[in-house]
Amino acid sequence: MDGLYKLHGALGSPYSMKLRAVLRYRRLPHLWLHGAAAMAATANVKAPVIPVLKYPDGGFANDSTPLIYDLEARHADRGIVPPDPAQAFLAHLIEDFSDEWLTKAMFGYRWLRETDQVQMSRWLAFDQMKGGGIRQSQAGAEIFRGRQVGRMAIVGCTDENFPLIEASTRAVLAALEAHVTDRHCLFGSRPSLAEFGLYGQISQLGVDPTPGAMLRADYPYVLRWLLHIDDMSGIEGEWDAPGAPPAPVVTALLRIIGALYFPFLIANATALAAGAATFGFTAMGHDFTQGTFKYQAKCLADLRARFAALPAAARAGLEPVLAETGCLAGLTA
Repeated sequence: MDGLYKLHGALGSPYSMKLRAVLRYRRLPHLWLHGAAAMAATANVKAPVIPVLKYPDGGFANDSTPLIYDLEARHADRGIVPPDPAQAFLAHLIEDFSDEWLTKAMFGYRWLRETDQVQMSRWLAFDQMKGGGIRQSQAGAEIFRGRQVGRMAIVGCTDENFPLIEASTRAVLAALEAHVTDRHCLFGSRPSLAEFGLYGQISQLGVDPTPGAMLRADYPYVLRWLLHIDDMSGIEGEWDAPGAPPAPVVTALLRIIGALYFPFLIANATALAAGAATFGFTAMGHDFTQGTFKYQAKCLADLRARFAALPAAARAGLEPVLAETGCLAGLTA
């Protein structure tokens, strides 16, 4: 079929689920390939991680955010970047926060507690192997479990750090729970990259044992919202008018980003510039420490460059809400 994309991913990968939902909403013809086929596709990209998208012309690429922007450039219809530059920036900021911070919730809930480790490693092995018998599947699960648990400290998902991870996750879920009963989307009646970024990470919380129980008990409409974002191919919708005040949920998310995400990014970048191997900061009444990451320093630089490149009117229009929510200083330092 001409124009057919092939998405190689996994149900247990938040970035795979994010990109699959984007392809579905955008009505781009695609195949969903998982298991051994997805792992084999990683041989075609520099960083061997899923999701991997095979283009109709035979090329391969991964990293969900650049892929989203590339699809925006290739296909005009049903784009997920708002045409208003100010709204587009806010959507990107929320998506970046989801990709780089909320993923810690997915890792922490999945791999800190033995109950979740056992259940999820077995499910993920089941997804990957697609047969072969329960003994072989569970043996593979233990290998994968050991590898993932061994990586926890590297990404900052430790028992000591988890109070901040959980507090910030609950704050995000509470903001969404208050919003989604009014409308499903953040910048109008159609989804932006912000919704898909949030969906990718929270989709994993919805199926894992401990956070799934939390969502059912405390955030039931967010849990149901995930099923809607998963396939919005039937949604038409409109964007909010340019210059319209951000929805309360956007302001609530910006407050979390200002209180937590920019301090995290700045502490990492400062430590990296000083040649330090680790960094720490305090937010929402909790301490947090982890190793430095070059990629997240690039995220901070990219956010600042995007803000500086905004048209003057869009930047001026955003400054009050960014200042009020504690985001402006991180963008202009």
